[in-house]
This record gives sequence, structure tokens and C-alpha cells, in this order.
Amino acid sequence: MQLVNKILLVSLLLVVLPLVLYYYFFPTFRDLFFEQKEITPFSRYAERNILSQEFHLVAPDHLKYNQPSIVSGRTDVVTVTPWLAPVVWEGTFDPVLFDSIYKQKNITIAATVFAVGKYIMFLKEFLETAEKHFFVGFRVHVFVFTDRPNELPQVKMAAGRQLTAYPVPSSKRWQEISARRMEFIQELIEKELHKYADYIFCLDVDSRFHSRWGTESLGGLVAVVHPGYYRADRSEFPYERRPESRAYVAPGEGDFYYCGGAFGGLLQEVHQLAKTCHSNFKADATDGIEAAWQEESHLNRYMWINKPSKVLSPEYLWQDFKNINPEVKIIRFSGVIKNYAAIRPNV
Repeated sequence: MQLVNKILLVSLLLVVLPLVLYYYFFPTFRDLFFEQKEITPFSRYAERNILSQEFHLVAPDHLKYNQPSIVSGRTDVVTVTPWLAPVVWEGTFDPVLFDSIYKQKNITIAATVFAVGKYIMFLKEFLETAEKHFFVGFRVHVFVFTDRPNELPQVKMAAGRQLTAYPVPSSKRWQEISARRMEFIQELIEKELHKYADYIFCLDVDSRFHSRWGTESLGGLVAVVHPGYYRADRSEFPYERRPESRAYVAPGEGDFYYCGGAFGGLLQEVHQLAKTCHSNFKADATDGIEAAWQEESHLNRYMWINKPSKVLSPEYLWQDFKNINPEVKIIRFSGVIKNYAAIRPNV
């Protein structure tokens, strides 16, 4: 009997041992036969490919551009964060060099805007100015989240650029529209954009482009410093200050105050941001809490912990009612002056 047991044990080891070795030393085999992995838009291999878009920068041979310098340049502004992310200002980049690098990558940029209720009145100018200034010469797919898909304006778009309406419910409160943006962006990435897009920028529709917004803005996770607070002390930032909220940033903490009206980056980075902010917003709502500035508050909390790899200066979302400060050499994108009494309630 003991002999039989020994034979069975040896036989079992002969069967199990090779499988154990395959499990630990051959990941592909493990994934196929052992792990029931959740199928997501961002597999290990897709992530590697997308990340190579960001980090492997190849300039065309013999491209002519001005000699760079590490001892001269903008001295009136800070051009790098404490975690060594570039801060993009006019005069800190060469647009010809940037475009030449990214043209070879054959990238597609998605953009989202929310034109719900009366806010559809801003869409035509947004789209017309985007055609003149936003990633000109690149493939761009603009998604308009709207409750009025039949009212989309007719705007002539260049080859390789397209517009798609994405129906969403209407709402009287602009706060409710703001609150659901992260949810809809997450859904769009999971259902559609993961198939072909490389980067995404999420922008406010009640805005217009004035000059170039291009490849210099590309990065892993990209934030825009709010024009109303870029000169202020962090104690003045309108962070969510209630500790019971998932958007909470304590006094003495935080880096910059970022715009909720312009952010972006690599598709999987924005997906993670939107998924986290949406989840935290829902958890807050369950507890009866609405953050001070809805999704903008949650975005600021997220980007304090998950540092942006590129920070865009207030050039990339100015406010038309503000006087332009001397360090702002150019306005690229701005929120238009509007009569809030005429558009709220937003029906």
C-alpha cells in the first residue's frame, strides 16, 4: 500500500511540477490557461505600444531648427515643476521640431466637449476656431456630448478630422452636467476610443481657440494651471476642504490649482483619471456630499497625488474677462464672456 502511495505521489509531482514551472516562467502560458483575466481596453501589450508613442521621440534626419540652450530662455516664469515635469509657455518649445517628431507617429487625437442645453450656442465658435488652431494637420476626432444632436452646427472640417455627436441626458443644473462628465468620458474611452485614439483632451465648449494648441501639449497626464490662481498662494486655492469628501485636500497641501475645463493626455492615463474621479464622486454622493467644484475638485485631488507629466501654462485656458499679465505672451484658448443669467437654468 505504501508503495502504491509513493508511486501516486511521484506521478502527481511529474504532472504538477512542469505546470508550476510554466506558470512562473512563461507568463503567456499562465495568462491563457490559469488566469481568468478581465478583458480591458488596455492590455499589457497595448499599453507598451501607447507608452512608446510618448517616450520614444525620433526627429527626422537633417531637420533644421534653432540650437537649444540650457543657459538662456524664459526667466520670467517657472518652466519645470518640483517633480521635473515641463511647464509649457510660449518660448519654451520649437513647434516645427515637435510636429516633425509626432507626424511620424501617425497619431490620432480625440477631443470631448459638452454642449448640453443652452450651451450648444457656444459649439459653432469652438469648432470653427479649433479647425484653425487645434492640432492642425493631425487626425482629430471631436466628440460632442449633447442632448440636442440635431442642432449640431455645420462646420467644414479638414481631411482627417471628424465630428461625432454622443447623446446624453439634459439637465437644468449645470452642476449635474459637470458632475457626470467623468462618467461619460470613461464610458467613451472604454466603448470607442481605445480602438484607435492615442491621446485625448477634454475641453469646455464655452471657449474658443486663438492660436496654436498642438503637439507641444502632448504628454502622459496633462493638466492646465487655472488662470485665476496661478499667482496665488495655495491657501487661496478653492480645493474641497471637508475631510469627509474624497476630493479633500488639506491646508498646506496641493501643488497648483488646475482647470476642470481643459485636461488630457495618453488615453489610458485619462481613462484612469476619469474612472477614479467618477468612482469618488459617486461615493461622495452616497454619503450626501457634493465637492465644492464638482469634478474639478476631484480632478485636483487626483492630480495632487498622481502628478501630471506635463503642465500647460494659463495660455491654454485663459479667461476673456481678465486683463493679460506681462508673462502671458500669447492666448491659445480661452473661456468666453457670457451672461450666466441667460444660460442658467440650462434648458
